Amino acid sequence: MDVTIRKIQKREYPLLDCFLYEAIFVPEGIEPPPKTIITSPELQVYVEHFGESKDDWGLVAEVDGKIVGAVWVRIMNDYGHLDNKTPSLAISLYKEYRGFGIGTAMMKEILTLLKSHGYSRVSLSVQKANYAVKMYLKTGFEIVRENEEEYIMVYCL
Repeated sequence: MDVTIRKIQKREYPLLDCFLYEAIFVPEGIEPPPKTIITSPELQVYVEHFGESKDDWGLVAEVDGKIVGAVWVRIMNDYGHLDNKTPSLAISLYKEYRGFGIGTAMMKEILTLLKSHGYSRVSLSVQKANYAVKMYLKTGFEIVRENEEEYIMVYCL
């Protein structure tokens, strides 16, 4: 599979809504939430007015001319928020493209980009049952906080 990872273009920002929905972890046997869930304020912080802040950075993964994944960061008051200097990360890949290393490649690219722009760390939140926890740990993220359902993880750049 030939994959290109590149900076997201302004005209592609609306795709972040789709990837935000895809990023919602749905445990096996549970009915997925309606797509309208992304309009809730706690999820809109990930995408609303994306690109308007100097701390908004995003990449997409493309296969055969189709965007199949996205990773983006911004400083926001989300589930993984640590402070106003640490961007929070969201990453998502269409289901049929998972398991091919595309997510790991996108993650490595965004970490390189953030380091090159002077950030010292990046955070994320992930449900404990999410298979992506293994990828985050393998990439070098560390668990810094947790509650009953989620880990807050940090990668030092």
